[in-house]
Amino acid sequence: MKINWGTGIVLAFIGFISFILYFVITMTVNKKYEHDLVTENYYVQELEFENDLHKQRHAQTLEEDLSWTHTVDGLVITFPESMTPSEIKGKVFLYRPSNKQLDFESTISLSDHNLLIPDKRLLGGRWNIKVDWEYQGDSYIYKKDIVY
Repeated sequence: MKINWGTGIVLAFIGFISFILYFVITMTVNKKYEHDLVTENYYVQELEFENDLHKQRHAQTLEEDLSWTHTVDGLVITFPESMTPSEIKGKVFLYRPSNKQLDFESTISLSDHNLLIPDKRLLGGRWNIKVDWEYQGDSYIYKKDIVY
């Protein structure tokens, strides 16, 4: 049987469409390629965005910014020396972009200017850290992408 150019074009289209459908079905069915939303409460966080901008601008007025260091015990977040540790209240949220099951939130409770997040709670890799704290009625926020 001889295949003319019209039949060849139709077979090429059928082959190409089959190839594309195979990859589309593989990507949607396979759990390995499943991608979640970045955050569950996207719209709620969008509404809080303006408030976070205000807190960031307020944090830029500080003489000394927050800092963090990686130690043997874990991640140490150091608050400004000019603040009284017992008056600092707030939360620390660590977000792992690659695995949402590793995300966690911790309340700030200080006896000195350092807050320790234990090493056993953190895996090596990229983390987004967000420290939202209040001191003497003023709100501050610190956001940073870190590699632990």
